[in-house]
Amino acid sequence: MSTATANLTESHSGISEADSKSLDLIYRNARTQNGWLDKQVDKALLTRVYDLMKWGPTSSNCCPLRIVFVTTDEAKEKLKPCLAAPNVNKTITAPVTAIFANDMEFYEKLPVLSPKNNARSWFVGEGKEKLIETTAFRNGTLQTAYFMLAARALGLDCAPMSGFDNAKVDAAFFAGTPLKSNFICSLGYGDTAKVYPRGPRLEFGEVCRVE
Repeated sequence: MSTATANLTESHSGISEADSKSLDLIYRNARTQNGWLDKQVDKALLTRVYDLMKWGPTSSNCCPLRIVFVTTDEAKEKLKPCLAAPNVNKTITAPVTAIFANDMEFYEKLPVLSPKNNARSWFVGEGKEKLIETTAFRNGTLQTAYFMLAARALGLDCAPMSGFDNAKVDAAFFAGTPLKSNFICSLGYGDTAKVYPRGPRLEFGEVCRVE
């Protein structure tokens, strides 16, 4: 048995599913935040969130997501003009706002991330722009979902939003790079008094079909 197989077997032997309290933390009781407690988020915790989310799967392990954590007053002032007016206060007062971006040259990392498949060759050459864009967007967005679930699992609250000007964010934070912003997500410890009433969700039968 290989080391990887042994580790996989061991990881599945101790627990068959997450307990109900863990599911409450990550899903059922988790809410999008509209205000924040005066409590900072340590850089070490952001590292822990990333080190958890990075294990989520992407196609050919392409991992196109790149993140800028906006934490300082200077960085917040750069972000502020990019935000839609209703989102300014709740974003600027957050301890951290993550700018999620997709690296449009993610394939340059594939010789390290996916060496067995020669996957870089799939994206190099003329006429590959649409494939690059689609792959980056799909997998980068998937990784942001992993990130938010990892953040919740480690005790942080999240406020994802798309109410900002992507072009302005790209000019302010990613000029001269192959990175393009997707959306942003404020992070911290939410003020429950400012959470909106929860909206309904569709039931299984309205969404799913089993064939």
